[in-house]
Amino acid sequence: MKTIALRVMQDSIEIAYSANDNQAPYRQFVITYNPDQTIGDNLEKIKVVLAGLPIDAAILLNALEYEFSDTIIGINHRRIDIGLAITNMLNIPVVCQRDVDEHGLAQAVKRKQHYNEWHLDYYGQYDSKRNYGQEAMLTIGNGYLGLRGAYVESKADADNYPGTYVAGVYNQLTTKIGDRDVTNEDLVNLPNAQYLTFGVDEQPPFKINHQDIQDVYRSLDLKHGTLTTIMHIQLSTGHTLAITTTKVANMVDWHQYAIRYTVTPLNFSGSVQIYSEIDGSVINGNVDRYQDFDQHHLHITGMNANDHQMVMTGETQTSHINFAVGSTLHMAKVKTEPTVTVAMGDNKIRQVMSTEVTAGEPVIFDKNVAIYTDLETPDQPLTQVVDDVLDSATYKQTMQQSTGYWKQGWQNFDIQISTDITSQKLTRVNLFHGMVSAAAIASGQLDASVGARGLHGEAYRGHVFWDEMFVLPFYTLHFPQLTKQLLMYRYRRLDAARAYAASADYQGAMYPWQSGMTGDEQSQFTHLNPMTHTWDPDNSRLQRHVSLAIAYNVVNYVHVSDDQTFMADYGLEMLLSIAKFWISTTSYDAKTKRYSISHVMGPDEFHENYPNADEPGLTNNTYTNLMVAWLFNTLLDLQAQLKPATIKAAAKKSGFTTTNFDQLKDIAHKLKLDINKNGILAQFEGYFKLPSLNFEAYHRKYGDIARMDRILKAEGKTPDAYQVAKQADTLMPFYVLSIDEVDHLLGQLGYQLPKEYLTKNIQYYLNRTTHGSTLSRIVYAVLTEMDDNLDQSWSLFSTALFSDYYDIQGGTTAEGIHLGVMTATLMIETRNYAGVDSSGKVISIHPHLPAKWQSLHFRQLIRGHWYDFTVTQKQVRVTADTDATVAILGQPVALTANQTKTVDY
Repeated sequence: MKTIALRVMQDSIEIAYSANDNQAPYRQFVITYNPDQTIGDNLEKIKVVLAGLPIDAAILLNALEYEFSDTIIGINHRRIDIGLAITNMLNIPVVCQRDVDEHGLAQAVKRKQHYNEWHLDYYGQYDSKRNYGQEAMLTIGNGYLGLRGAYVESKADADNYPGTYVAGVYNQLTTKIGDRDVTNEDLVNLPNAQYLTFGVDEQPPFKINHQDIQDVYRSLDLKHGTLTTIMHIQLSTGHTLAITTTKVANMVDWHQYAIRYTVTPLNFSGSVQIYSEIDGSVINGNVDRYQDFDQHHLHITGMNANDHQMVMTGETQTSHINFAVGSTLHMAKVKTEPTVTVAMGDNKIRQVMSTEVTAGEPVIFDKNVAIYTDLETPDQPLTQVVDDVLDSATYKQTMQQSTGYWKQGWQNFDIQISTDITSQKLTRVNLFHGMVSAAAIASGQLDASVGARGLHGEAYRGHVFWDEMFVLPFYTLHFPQLTKQLLMYRYRRLDAARAYAASADYQGAMYPWQSGMTGDEQSQFTHLNPMTHTWDPDNSRLQRHVSLAIAYNVVNYVHVSDDQTFMADYGLEMLLSIAKFWISTTSYDAKTKRYSISHVMGPDEFHENYPNADEPGLTNNTYTNLMVAWLFNTLLDLQAQLKPATIKAAAKKSGFTTTNFDQLKDIAHKLKLDINKNGILAQFEGYFKLPSLNFEAYHRKYGDIARMDRILKAEGKTPDAYQVAKQADTLMPFYVLSIDEVDHLLGQLGYQLPKEYLTKNIQYYLNRTTHGSTLSRIVYAVLTEMDDNLDQSWSLFSTALFSDYYDIQGGTTAEGIHLGVMTATLMIETRNYAGVDSSGKVISIHPHLPAKWQSLHFRQLIRGHWYDFTVTQKQVRVTADTDATVAILGQPVALTANQTKTVDY
């Protein structure tokens, strides 16, 4: 094992490199701190001095002794977890010498690597958006509720935001902005019931602050679904305490979560007071740019409490969703019965439990919380339901149920990556948040879908977007029942989509760009530019391609799950209704013998209309037109495959006529695209007439130009006038479909493109894309992998993988994780890098494993059967629970049930 041993001094770091299990001979390095640089910049020198040396692990020789981490060191009169820093920087485990002495080097390294791959840790206290972002990343939940990973002792302020969200709970408020009434619908921040803090000897309750907190460590245990925070506190009175908080969301009885609060007085004996609250005075205040709007969504209607239990009831202001939030507080082990007092007022309920403590002896308090609304519990008195649940709720039960769920879940959906700690950890972070955002919806008891930011914050107001296209394929391969329920959310809003189409003089069903409670359009007409603090027009509702994403999800779900009943009862009606809408959007030009689709936007939100145009929208967006052709082809295939009675019933419900079926084929062969002589597909008709931008000059002037639209508008210009893209648009069909499918569509439309046209198109649009959306790198990572440009694919993928972890957009993670990116990285790992593609009639395996991964292992549920895949740099191993045939590198391979087949490649 090749190691480095580090000794951290006050002004330098001494490093010894060994190529043989930390044995001589050594190569010695010394890094002297530059006081004018940050600690991070000084540590970055480690990477520089060790460049080119293979390293398997690091040994920290002089770590401080803490119970929460064995790699804490003092540097420049500050403490940092150098283990976290070096693991992030060098992608190796860092062990302390004490662990090596006790367990041996190999075992110590193995233990630390396993820990790193299953934990998301943060050391130290952070401010503002950085802490907001960590709260989002540390969110626990179960798909019904999401609980931001804030300190339980905190209340909403500039540095902390303890938000609580329940799927489907929206409310609309209207605010006067200038001379305009602006209505917004938000996913509501519900009363904060996670609040717990302490006081000593009847002194005021402790508040989160820099002065009193000596150390703080937060650890999200992905394997068991728990968030643990350890704080060392020294009060101004001289009292020192250790506070350990563990939060867990119940993954089985998903109305509940529990908190264990352990208080250890270190240097005193006396009395400790525990303050437990349910705070109904909360507002939606997570997103700065929404602060001009009314964010007071709650009306508290009742509060009651006794010595051990509190219940608060209320309703949302305009949607009138009733809710009840209740909690209990108990000492886990009672030596002397505590005294309890209760206070109510200002929409808050507080319990104060006082008990005697002895120095060095921990005292444990358990808080159990239940949340119900009349959306999922319409026929029972909510307070009675909460009371009944809390009567039997215990921290132990919630922990056991959650641990059991995650144990089974990880066996289902885990993706195991060898030789890459960072990719493994962040893959599991993404898997974890995928379930936190949606798991409970699989029950069929919730009328909700997954918002673009999960249940982790208030950006995009909790609305449902086309991001489902990047989310649902993962669920389909592991939890098809969950995908079905997410599609039922769309089906139940089919009438709203029809009404929306009719309001715009279209036929069929036009789904909204932003969907919330009822399925009406929730996109705004204005958008706040934070660079200019002005309100710009917002035409994003013209992204009608959201309906195509829904259609794709229906088709993909039925294909992978083989749920033909869903297709007959719901899916086909949705597809026909969406197709009828697209038929009504087309116009035919007798001269060119082509159909056009106008007044739309593609995924690239920088372009809303043509410069100096009188009407918003664009014509013949390539992505839109190709996906319309795909949808029409799909329906023609279904017409031939399904029973006539099934077709007839769905057609009747969707108003789809015989003439409409005839139109499908005609339009699918005659849609117009704009393609230049070099085979570059125009993003939309007229795109090539727009001037290019000097991106290098803008990089020099602004640095980060991801939101080039805001920069141009601040300069008095418009992105509509330039060849610049926020994210992948034109080439999106290659992400959604296969190269062969897109080639077929282009040929069907009568367009013959030159060889290597895809390579030219990828580089053409990469040169014009600023990646202002985190989804952009996802799409381009797939495109470059398709084009055998694996180095560029890896660069794009790895940036997307850690985009929320490092908050690469400079503060957006504070407002909620980017769920579409998180789940899409999982699909890149399995569909593109492992090469397992279930989109055809036969499962196809064509590996493109990244060079730094030795192997990739995962399971998938395909057409009712479990398949187990292991892909290495040289082999593919497949096991299925049924006899089957798969294609490996294009060759058919027969599988016998429950027997592993190994193929070299």
